[in-house]
Amino acid sequence: MKGDFDFIEGLRGGCRAMGLPELDDEALNRLFVYFKELKRWSQKINLIAKKATDTEILEKHFLDSLTLLPLLDGKKPHLLDIGTGAGFPGLVCKAAEPELQLTLVEPRQKRVAFLSHITRTLQLENISIFDCRAEDEVMLPSDGGFTHITSRAVSEVKVFLDMSSRFMQSGVQVICMKGPKWEEELLGYEQSAHSYPFKLCSQKKYVLPETRGQRHLLIFESVP
Repeated sequence: MKGDFDFIEGLRGGCRAMGLPELDDEALNRLFVYFKELKRWSQKINLIAKKATDTEILEKHFLDSLTLLPLLDGKKPHLLDIGTGAGFPGLVCKAAEPELQLTLVEPRQKRVAFLSHITRTLQLENISIFDCRAEDEVMLPSDGGFTHITSRAVSEVKVFLDMSSRFMQSGVQVICMKGPKWEEELLGYEQSAHSYPFKLCSQKKYVLPETRGQRHLLIFESVP
């Protein structure tokens, strides 16, 4: 891809192909600025794979992140993104939908600097960035008013659900973003000897248009 036309058209076409919400021109332009800054900063610090092509960045980071948007359509959604890295998926969703309230958790200082830079550059509000780990109850209280919790950084379903348990209140959803091996992880969780206060209430599948990567969203809620 070369230039803003290709990125914006690729993003627009990708959303259409995957059945994701249509983005307005302002959202597309914000995401394009994000894309450019991501590439620029990645020349100096480790944000994404060094050899990633523009198509791979667009699909594996931006389109992949936007699969969350249809789930964030309730009243005043507040997303907690644990181990967000360079802002995937939370900050991408925020750039697409500025009304979203967002809390990002990222312990690595260089990535926190990038997150702060994107937030300022895109003039986004209602974002909290915590430079800590999810287990840090002093810096990150459990009563943050979150409606949705997600992460692309935590590999196993049962590990992430355990990590999320202290934030769970009635109505809160945990969204596990998984690849093609999601069934193995789900089975591992279901067969675990541990007792988790969660139930799988729904799931969604997406296929990235060009790279053909499979994405599965597993949506859990707390058991009453």
